[in-house]
Amino acid sequence: MAATLRRDLGIDVDMVHGRYGEYRILVDGKTVIDGGALTVLGIVPARRKAVEAVRAHLSRDSGANAV
Repeated sequence: MAATLRRDLGIDVDMVHGRYGEYRILVDGKTVIDGGALTVLGIVPARRKAVEAVRAHLSRDSGANAV
């Protein structure tokens, strides 16, 4: 997922290993994707959904910072 975010959005990404079954994507410390309980079974959110969530969060932040 980190490589997908780098490629599709052209952003710097840090990957941090969490506990078993943990899958979250944070932007500026805010959770934009939380895989929930299904990640224990290896089921994670779709790449498209994750990229769209990060893109939407970045768009909101950039719009809020505009003067």
